Amino acid sequence: MADHPPAMPHEPLRPLTPDVWWLRGSVRMFPTMTINRVMVVVRHAGELTLINAVRPEDPKILEELGEVKHVVKIGTHGMDDAWFAERYGATRWAAEGAVGAEGADAALGPDTDAPVPGMRCFAFEETRDPELALVLDREGAEDGLLVTCDAVQSWQDTALCSLPAKVATYAMGFNARPAQIGPPWRKRMTPDGGSLERDFRRLLELPFDAVIGGHGNPLMSGAKEALRATVDATF
Repeated sequence: MADHPPAMPHEPLRPLTPDVWWLRGSVRMFPTMTINRVMVVVRHAGELTLINAVRPEDPKILEELGEVKHVVKIGTHGMDDAWFAERYGATRWAAEGAVGAEGADAALGPDTDAPVPGMRCFAFEETRDPELALVLDREGAEDGLLVTCDAVQSWQDTALCSLPAKVATYAMGFNARPAQIGPPWRKRMTPDGGSLERDFRRLLELPFDAVIGGHGNPLMSGAKEALRATVDATF
């Protein structure tokens, strides 16, 4: 197997909704800065789709759920995608404008096929680089689960973060409100003289009441109103 980043410490795989799980792992940005990162696992017909994929220390925790078939990169998180593709032959998906550059072999967008039936794909249009958000159906619920990368994050704690990372995330405002727009992400993705407000107003039109981002914790109720409050305060 090729040289891939090693598995990093992570928490257990936990259920979110029927056939959807989340795993909070970690990534070392540099020697003193380790932050958490979150993977979402979706099972359909015995096949697993990994969103914001995180390599587990013991692959059996995934293999016991089903066959790893798809790896979906919706933002910048993708350091473990090649490992999953090599180990399982998983199809790598990325935003339509990022497929060639990101090494993915399938395009994902609002008008493309999706790896999971019923998955709704939202594409940001104002950002500097391609970015997606997904909405998954929740059994028995009218509104779905919004899955993002760095665009929307909800931090109720700083588990798996090093002390300098805990201080930095607090200073940058990650903990300021639930369903927060990632401050560094917004700065990096906003074009000069532009605004991402229109994208977030469109995002709020989607049918969701829960959100899980690429960092932090899931927010399983009131997510749309929390994000609306963030958008109103931000823009």
